[in-house]
Amino acid sequence: MNLIFKALNDETRRGIIDLLKNKDLNAGDIAEEFNISKPSISHHLDILKRADLITSEKKGQFVEYSLNTSILEDLLSWILTLKK
Repeated sequence: MNLIFKALNDETRRGIIDLLKNKDLNAGDIAEEFNISKPSISHHLDILKRADLITSEKKGQFVEYSLNTSILEDLLSWILTLKK
């Protein structure tokens, strides 16, 4: 759970998640939406993957990233248990 909160603590990573809620994208497509270097985007993607918030799949010469909605559902369920 700590990795999830660490990953969500960054504005760029939240922006990446926001992009992926609409459709799956490769790193180049994601990088075009931000004013930071491609290596920085790769670093953010790695953190999101380690937190299991996104998944990746090799498609041809590209790696396509997808939102892992099941982990988000688990997170929301846990948050809802905090309210009594």
